[in-house]
Amino acid sequence: MAYDKSFLDECGKRLMRARLSLLVNHGFFGLMLSHMIFTIDEECETAATDGERIYFGPEFMKNLSDSELEFVLMHEIMHVALFHCYRDEDRDHTLFNVATDIVVNSNIMHSLGDDVKKITLKKYGESMHKVPDGREGYLFTAEEVYDMIASKLKGKKPQGGQGSGNDKGSSKTGKGRASPDSNLGGKGKGAGGDGDDGDKGDGQIFHDDHSKWGAFDPDKAEKLHDIWAKHLEDAANVISILEGSDQCGSMPMCAKRLLEELKNVETDWKALLNDFVQEEICDYSFSPPDRRFSETDFFLPDYNEKDESVKNILFMIDTSGSMSDAMISKAYSEVRGAIEQFGGKLEGWLGFFDAQVVKPQKFSTVEEFKIIRPYGGGGTRFDIIFDYAVEEMEEKPASIIILTDGYAPFPKIECTEEIPVLWIINNKDVTPPWGKIARISER
Repeated sequence: MAYDKSFLDECGKRLMRARLSLLVNHGFFGLMLSHMIFTIDEECETAATDGERIYFGPEFMKNLSDSELEFVLMHEIMHVALFHCYRDEDRDHTLFNVATDIVVNSNIMHSLGDDVKKITLKKYGESMHKVPDGREGYLFTAEEVYDMIASKLKGKKPQGGQGSGNDKGSSKTGKGRASPDSNLGGKGKGAGGDGDDGDKGDGQIFHDDHSKWGAFDPDKAEKLHDIWAKHLEDAANVISILEGSDQCGSMPMCAKRLLEELKNVETDWKALLNDFVQEEICDYSFSPPDRRFSETDFFLPDYNEKDESVKNILFMIDTSGSMSDAMISKAYSEVRGAIEQFGGKLEGWLGFFDAQVVKPQKFSTVEEFKIIRPYGGGGTRFDIIFDYAVEEMEEKPASIIILTDGYAPFPKIECTEEIPVLWIINNKDVTPPWGKIARISER
């Protein structure tokens, strides 16, 4: 049916009021929603997001109270903030939908004083928020909840879907709606919370539409990931400044956990690079000599403290087919962590390679580093890195740091032309035959 302009205008005003209310009373959600576009979509039966917009079906929105509308907005923005829209990878989409809803609803409820009424819609009932063993979803990641649900089902066909992995439509029933197991309704028992197979309650089921998830290419997904990671960090900074205010609210536990994961860097890069390129950090020099011995017959070198800076390092990240997106993101985060640990005093180039080299880009600040994006996906060759460094780079790097899984033939050391090499390997299975080695975890 067609909706007149006055009705659509009122929908817009309600959404603005809801966002303002959340900004005042639950700051994290309001701040994150300030980056989102709202759309009234007649083809959307309930609510949905694609990582850029939040869609509302007009009839669905019309039947929501103001507090219910705020809950639905919180629910949708949490999916975006936690990167659920492009995080299911090769998992069964039906089960992943269920897992994400449990995590989101439980976190919202916990942020609102563990009041289950705050995540209950009068037409649809209490939103599911517990994992299969009855514990709250906010204690876990979506992947952990997914594994619990999959283990409980033990090969049973997911309700409403084929479980075909790559079939994006497998988690939908009718007009792109989510299956009954991936709802926001039910009695809060999650996916069979108290030993049953999911109590859906006496009322209807609110289908949170996930059909728009994953409807973009990997490059766009990567870009959205970086944008929302920045929004998440900015919101956390604001909340930390306002902490203690009666109206500021707090960060949901899952957002705190994700923020820590984004910031988590395993490597003590200062210690590592101090050992690897010590001459860049300190120097025993005869110019000037140690003044303590200037009037003696001894002429000893002085230990001259220099600025703690490291320059002309070529970082090369393996983006070949054997490196998963998570591995590449981990490697990328490690290089960013190195820059941050040196407080802007680490300069060099960042490049990517598979069977060919993507031209390294110069950086001297985190801001310059962040605009350099990964590219690749083919086979792996290490010799091309040294060929490029020696033959193509105008300024020869002082050292080369290669972040990789190591699954490729290693060239002879002569190809380095005596450039020091540090291998950062993300497993314990591969050991390069030469160069210095450090290890990080895969994720």
